Formats: sequence, C-alpha cells, structure tokens
Amino acid sequence: MRKRRGAGRPTIADVADKAGVSTITVSRALRDPAKVSAPLRERIDAAVRKLDYVPHSHASALASSRSNIVGVIVPSLTNNVFADTLRAIYDELEQGPLQVQLGNSRYVAAEEERLIRIFLGQRPAALIVAGGDQTPAARALLESADCPVVQVMEVDPDPIDMMVGFSHFEGGRAAGYHLLQRGYRNIGFIGARMDPRSRRRMEGFAEALRSAGRYDSELFMTTTRSSSTSLGAELIATLRAKRPDIEAVFCNNDDMALGVLFGCQHAGLRVPEDLGIIGFNDLEMMAAACPSLTSIRTNRYGIGKTAVDMIRTRLDGEEPEKPVVDLGFQLQERQSTARRG
Repeated sequence: MRKRRGAGRPTIADVADKAGVSTITVSRALRDPAKVSAPLRERIDAAVRKLDYVPHSHASALASSRSNIVGVIVPSLTNNVFADTLRAIYDELEQGPLQVQLGNSRYVAAEEERLIRIFLGQRPAALIVAGGDQTPAARALLESADCPVVQVMEVDPDPIDMMVGFSHFEGGRAAGYHLLQRGYRNIGFIGARMDPRSRRRMEGFAEALRSAGRYDSELFMTTTRSSSTSLGAELIATLRAKRPDIEAVFCNNDDMALGVLFGCQHAGLRVPEDLGIIGFNDLEMMAAACPSLTSIRTNRYGIGKTAVDMIRTRLDGEEPEKPVVDLGFQLQERQSTARRG
C-alpha cells in the first residue's frame, strides 16, 4: 500500500487507498472518466469528496508552492557507479526549469538524515535518494515529503514512493551460478565497505553456492575499509595464504575485481586457469583489462533517466505506469571466467 506523503494536502495515493484502487485507476478516472466503469467512478468520486482532494492538474500549480530544485542524495561522489546515474539526471534536466542540488551522505546514515531535512526545508520539486535502506527517521521524513520521491539503484516491493533499479541479491546469485556452471569448486567472495547493497550481493552469491553444496564460509573475506584496487590485491593475497585451494572469487565491485587481477599477476597466477574472477557493475575497465574481466552489468545511466521520467510524470499530475521499475542486469562473460565449461 502506498504511504500518505505530505502533512497537509491529500495526495492521489490517499484517494487510491480510500477507494481501494490503484493510483493509476484514480488518475485515469480524473482525466477521462469514460474509461472507468461507473461503480469505480462512484467509489473514486466519494473518496475525492471525503478527502477534499484537489488534483494537481497543472505543473504551474506545483511550481507556486515549490522550488525548482530536484534534490539528489548519493553516498559517494567519487564512485563511478553513482557518476553514471548522476550524469543521466543532469542530462535529462539540463534543458528544463528544474535544477539539480547534490548531497553526498558519505555512507553515513546520520548525514543522509541531515541532508533530507535540509532539502525538504527548501520545498524541492522532487527528491532522488540512493538505496532503500534509510533509517526509520529518514524514511519517516521521506514519507511525509510533499513532493515526488524516487529511490534509485535497487528495487523493493515496498518503496517510500517510487523506485527504479535492480536486485543486488539476484545479481549476486547470478554470479554464483555462473562460476558453478564453469566448473569452479572452491569459490570465494571478497568485499569492501559492505554497505547494504554489497551485503545483498554477497547473500545472493552465498545462496547460489549453498544450492550446489559449495558454500564455504572460510572462503568469504570482507572488510569495512573503502574499496580500491590495491585493497583487492591485498585481500586476495591474504585469502590465498589462508586457503591456497581457492579456484574462483566474486568481488562486490569492479575496483576490487581489478585489484584481484593485479594481485594474481603479481603472484604469477594465471587468470582464469589458476583463479577465476567476476566483478559487479561492469565499468569500462573490465573490458579493457588483460585478460578481460567478467562482471554483472547494471544500467546505471538508465536508472537516472527513468528516475527523472517518473518525476516528470508525477509533476504533470499523473502517475507512472509502475511505482517500481526493475531495469535488471546482465552477466557480461569475459576471459576471466572462461577456464571451464
């Protein structure tokens, strides 16, 4: 069920809840009543009267009470993963009246809450926030926001308002199945920082290994340190010293995977013959590496574009076709896992 957002004026979601229908049905009934059956129209009209709902029929009505700012909160400005999504947001908004205001939470929950409060105090046209793991306080703030809110970079059946991304759990599981299908047996995981999205990747990966009886907790190595190529090289050396029988490793991101490759080359190991490697996100460097590196490709630019599309639809007084959009992922197989079939 959609949350009521806005401390004052009722929303189209409130009407939908009251009438027991979808927001899309309410929007359709208000725009073109002939397309909705008479019983449904009566229920929706009754809910509109009960709530004293006034449709946002014109974008200018919104502009009169809000700024032209679209607040965007991400956990990192240096991570290329978020850079691609930000580029799409800027590309989509540069020709219109809406302006981006950027906030960097630095993976700190209290900082994300602080930024949300600041942005909401500016009466933004919309908010875009990364992820679906807000604290209860941050979630409450976003649920009460009197503007469209889009969570990006993942999907969940219970969004605050709207959401676009992909399943990190399923992406991790796909990585695990791929290594199993290539005949690897002693399969490990290397992860840094381990934010909630990275943990879900690891959980999906572990589930795939468990399904084949190949899960071994000793082959899983994580750290709270920030990810980097040098850290990837360091951790694979540590893991191999502990378990020299390791045959393949899934890294929670591409920086770590590239570091594992460098570590293998430094140790005189062949990839994929001695060690298979798979990363996550499929940044440009993965195809350029030698050997090229397998990775889970995510549509980061598409996520930013879709988020803006959803905001524009809402500001036009309508509802997006789906409140949650799953853009999926693709496993991009390359040389680093081509040892076996």
